[in-house]
Amino acid sequence: MDNSVSHFILLGFFSSWEIQMVYFVVFSVTYMLTLMGNTAIVCAVLWDRHLHTPMYILLGNFSFLEICYVTTTVPNMLANFLSETKTITFIGCFVQFYFFFSFGCDEAFYLCIMAFDRYLAICHPLHYPAIMTTYLCTGLVAFGWLSGFIFFIIPVALISQLSFCGSNIIDHFICDPVPLMALSCSKSHATKIIYSTFNIIFMVGTFIFILISYTLVIFSVLRIPSAAGKRKAFSTCASHLTVVILFFGSIMTMYVRPVSEKPLELQKLVTLFYSVITPLLNPLIYSLRNKDMKAALRKVLVIKRTSHKT
Repeated sequence: MDNSVSHFILLGFFSSWEIQMVYFVVFSVTYMLTLMGNTAIVCAVLWDRHLHTPMYILLGNFSFLEICYVTTTVPNMLANFLSETKTITFIGCFVQFYFFFSFGCDEAFYLCIMAFDRYLAICHPLHYPAIMTTYLCTGLVAFGWLSGFIFFIIPVALISQLSFCGSNIIDHFICDPVPLMALSCSKSHATKIIYSTFNIIFMVGTFIFILISYTLVIFSVLRIPSAAGKRKAFSTCASHLTVVILFFGSIMTMYVRPVSEKPLELQKLVTLFYSVITPLLNPLIYSLRNKDMKAALRKVLVIKRTSHKT
């Protein structure tokens, strides 16, 4: 690897200084709300014993994962809104790249695990306690955290070994692999093929797993004789399905379709949606239709108010 590039310039959303300040305020508020919403869910799961079940344990870990996910990119993006140089070091760029996409992979694997949990609970309710044991739940939680970091080692290692000896300007707000590979002055056909193959296997594989799980769930729910039973079964899945559609819809738009078909600004907006907006919406989606979660969140707010008064 022969590199003359020691840093990259992240152009972000090119606009006037005044508009940059508006962006800074909007995304600062968005980031704080995301942290508050997901932290509230984590605290609710930790503090309310009624939520110490596999479904809510997985949700608590997923919410904490969202906090980690947005923190890999948003603080740097906010700093760049205030910066004139908008630079990031070579190592910093690849560290951001690795953690952002590893956490993104973890999210997809967690959505698979949560779909599997709902499949067991609805399709095999009598056997659910015997199957979803504490041991299995702990193993699934560990798998959800570690899988993305293991899965993305090869693509990051391959792209980091490319030579960068020309332009160092990335027309994006994060160190995305597609513009990174476009900047390389070495032949990267094999790396592009391997990276695209990893993306397709990961995204299509996880999506098919979730699709099969919920197909079986729907068939099982339709066999429930009472309308009230059907509504209750569907209500436990509605929030998760909404998050699945938001997450996979945006990343498949970004990484499955050919990049040449998407203008740069559209690529940025799609990335912004799944990296910033979706983590903000998830706490609302999971809490609005869930009575147990709403009750637990009210307890969290009461505890906070009490601690402030004392």
